[in-house]
Amino acid sequence: MRCLVTGAAGFVGSPLVKRLQVEKICDLVVTTRSQTSAFAPDVGHFPIEITEGTDWMAALDGVDVIVHLAARVHIMNDRAADPLAEFRRTNTAATLNLAEQAARAGVKRFVFVSTIKVNGEENNRPFRYDDTPKPIDPYGISKLECEIGLREIAARTGMEVVIIRPPLVYGPGARGNFALLVNLVRKKLPLPFASLRNRRTLVAVQNLVDLIITCMGHPAAGGETFLAGDGEDLSTPELVRGIAVGLGVKPALLSFPPALLHLAAKAVGKEAVYQRLCSSLQVDISHTRDVLGWSPVVTPREGLKLAVK
Repeated sequence: MRCLVTGAAGFVGSPLVKRLQVEKICDLVVTTRSQTSAFAPDVGHFPIEITEGTDWMAALDGVDVIVHLAARVHIMNDRAADPLAEFRRTNTAATLNLAEQAARAGVKRFVFVSTIKVNGEENNRPFRYDDTPKPIDPYGISKLECEIGLREIAARTGMEVVIIRPPLVYGPGARGNFALLVNLVRKKLPLPFASLRNRRTLVAVQNLVDLIITCMGHPAAGGETFLAGDGEDLSTPELVRGIAVGLGVKPALLSFPPALLHLAAKAVGKEAVYQRLCSSLQVDISHTRDVLGWSPVVTPREGLKLAVK
């Protein structure tokens, strides 16, 4: 099997490429935005700027499976004049351009790493793979539109499409709110989360990589949508304690009424941060388990230790 991984130097791409190489799972071709990214001599490396007009044919030569990770990711303080247009340009139009060329080149399977934001931002019951999508922000909307386009290409060409929707991915080098939380715990700063009773599904990068590899070759994966997760949900206080264990420090958790915490976050313009750290977002991965016979390879406790090591 010959496989192409886009975004191969990224947060998920790097450990995926490493495992594909170590376990000799496939002949490997990778694309990155940078020409300076280093890979083993036997890896075909194509520095490519992903646009709706990119010519992929050289990189696609002989490729059987694509794992598409490259994307314009969620940005907390997006300064683009039209964020939705920017997300659509990369996450929708550029991806569908790749998929059209892949189908013409004879690629058999296209594994698309989407986002749980396609389902929504928070919930009172776990999201399922077959729930009606309800994306809220431009990032989630662009990913949903890409999923719809990929399914249309699959129906028209016969190329199998597999969609994976992960929630927050954590691991070594993670950024965003996870990195912020790790930094606060490391500094032993008081955190007003002790009274929270929320539940959030996260996915360790090791678990996501394992799921991606399973989807690359499993005969039942074609045409399916899979939700990712660690198989064990955490409250924010439990997450803080898990990070603290990994860091070898004692967490400074303070009790504070959640309603007042929410008001305080709104008052300082940090409601989005509050929502992502303190509300509930659970994911039902039973369909992923049942169809693929897959289970997470690390627990949240193990994943958090590896993430902050």
